[in-house]
Amino acid sequence: MLVQALFLLLFLLPVVLLSEEMAVYIDHGVAALSLPAALGGVVIAALVLFAEGLAAIRAARQNRLQRAVNICLGSALSTIGLTAPAVLTIGLITGAPVDLGLDPVEMVLLLLTLLNCLVTFRGTRTNMLQGAVHLVLFVAYLALIFDP
Repeated sequence: MLVQALFLLLFLLPVVLLSEEMAVYIDHGVAALSLPAALGGVVIAALVLFAEGLAAIRAARQNRLQRAVNICLGSALSTIGLTAPAVLTIGLITGAPVDLGLDPVEMVLLLLTLLNCLVTFRGTRTNMLQGAVHLVLFVAYLALIFDP
């Protein structure tokens, strides 16, 4: 278990460092174009999830839906599930304050997304309507980035 944890950190470090380097350029571009600051985070997240997203799309096109779902869930777990604990840990080590605050609209969207995940993943089978609700929530989030 210790070896796997070390390998995880070893292989995660270049991704984090490259993301940090890319964030400087993306933040500059976002500021130069007078776009919302949250868009930079969305672009970085999209870059980090790009490889897994392509693999999931390829698996889905080959009618290997279980593999596509496993790739997406694994990617989300590793990216989202490890990001918050890593940021909080770094904040504790460095003594820097960490603000994970959300405005009320974002809190409602997060709650709706979590409830939708419970409905989607709790059952034995999912359907297109549940996936469509996930997409609608994502589009609503993107729309609210530009017009809060």
